[in-house]
Amino acid sequence: MRSPDRYDDLDPATPVLVGVGQYAERIDDPGYAGFSAADLAGRAAATALADTGADPAALAAAIDTVAGVRQFETSTPIAEAPLGRADNFPRAVARRVGADPAHAILEVVGGQAPQALVTELAGAIAAGEREVVLVTGAEAISTARHLAGSDDPPDFSETVGGQLEDRGIGLRGLVFWQTVIHGLLDAPVQYALFENARRARLGLSREEYAAGMGALFAPFTEVAAANPWSAAPEVRTARELATPTERNRPIVDPYPRFLVARDQVNQGAAVLLTSVAAARRLGIPEDRWVFLHGHADLRSRDFFDRQDLSAYPAAVLAVRHALEVAGLGLDDVDLLDLYSCFPVAVSSVLDGLGLDADDPRGFTLTGGLPFFGGAGNNYSMHAIAEAVERCRAEPDAVALVGANGGMLSKYSVGLYSARPAAWRADASSEVQAEIDAWPAPTLDPHPEGWATVETYTVRFGRDGHGPGIVVGRLEESGARFMATAPEDDEEVFAVLGGPDPVGRRVYVRAYADRNLVSTDPGRLAPAGEVDWTAVDRQAAEFEASL
Repeated sequence: MRSPDRYDDLDPATPVLVGVGQYAERIDDPGYAGFSAADLAGRAAATALADTGADPAALAAAIDTVAGVRQFETSTPIAEAPLGRADNFPRAVARRVGADPAHAILEVVGGQAPQALVTELAGAIAAGEREVVLVTGAEAISTARHLAGSDDPPDFSETVGGQLEDRGIGLRGLVFWQTVIHGLLDAPVQYALFENARRARLGLSREEYAAGMGALFAPFTEVAAANPWSAAPEVRTARELATPTERNRPIVDPYPRFLVARDQVNQGAAVLLTSVAAARRLGIPEDRWVFLHGHADLRSRDFFDRQDLSAYPAAVLAVRHALEVAGLGLDDVDLLDLYSCFPVAVSSVLDGLGLDADDPRGFTLTGGLPFFGGAGNNYSMHAIAEAVERCRAEPDAVALVGANGGMLSKYSVGLYSARPAAWRADASSEVQAEIDAWPAPTLDPHPEGWATVETYTVRFGRDGHGPGIVVGRLEESGARFMATAPEDDEEVFAVLGGPDPVGRRVYVRAYADRNLVSTDPGRLAPAGEVDWTAVDRQAAEFEASL
């Protein structure tokens, strides 16, 4: 379909982003109010309505759908809300701006959620199923940690009720029995496995790789320092980011604290989408309109089914497909925001696209998750808001937002521009079918024998190393396994802390509760009699419950 050259050529059902808003507070700011997540999102939503240049009350009355991004406190079955929470987050935000939409949605977990929702609901507008949509999210993690133990903590509990399409947590395919029993319960440990696999593929020393991570993220700090919504607005050099110190203490190999997404934030963001017809009816000026030119939503193979743990081909294909939908090339993109929870989330996409780490366009519009702030699942809503504002200021510019979720698992891409564009459906399902057909390694959940290290990481505490985690391949069968290193086995930790752990020989043995690796099978106790059928049944029941 030919892109319209003028606004008059647009189909009245064409979706358009017409308003964006952000809000944030820091606990050490003058006037800090200790807002809840719903409060923060409500203020961002009110800003988005005002940002349209039209009557906010009329806009609120016209909203037919509100979609909310999940907070961390509702993102796992065991998550807690220490100060309480709203029972219907999307409607709690809607009522703060005077809206009572017919439909409310609470999306599944993952940093892809903001972009995935914008793409989905833009498509629904194009199909005539929706007309005015508010997409919003927020996190008040810093406030919750700050006030939960105070003498008079606030109560953020809120009974809203009403219709809610709760899509569930959505952990199936992101969490596995093997990852749980071996301690892959938090993002730094998960991403460290990818990071160390990438270092091995590139053949870099620890020092060279650390310097590269610092050099990649140093420009992000400059953007964050200039962003009034940033949680940590401070310029840092590559050396500061990469060098462990008392303040920048090691978290997991290879990450010191400054290279890890910052979740202690109080941030909210919102986007308002309408059809062209609704925008005109509601009096929204055309100079506020920004169009979604291209988009894609793809998912990686499950963690153990990936041939190469050092790469993120699904993200690369998502970017390429979004560009194809838009009829653009990578050189046509002027502005980029690539999800940056950890360096590998950016560098693996650059690898696949053939971009240099010092590309003059830069890779963040906000300042990135470690510096601007990792507002839970909602970070990329801030990136979209920044993209919309930049596209309005530079009407011929094209902005790319890449949103990542899970363990390099889900990638959603949006291409934005103020240039008028007809709605184009993507063919992500066809590309996904190709990904799903890729060959996968065999997983051995109960390994025994000599093996080689495929990737690894080691946790650190303030008093030294903690548990080590190894993904390896059995020499005899080539099957993949996951295991931990016994904390008192200093020889295996000497290997994991050495210059090149990947490719080193280790011995693995399965036990009822986990697998263990050592450099010497004599250091591993006999496994004893184990009912592996019962163990496998427990694993299957766990994964089926997700």
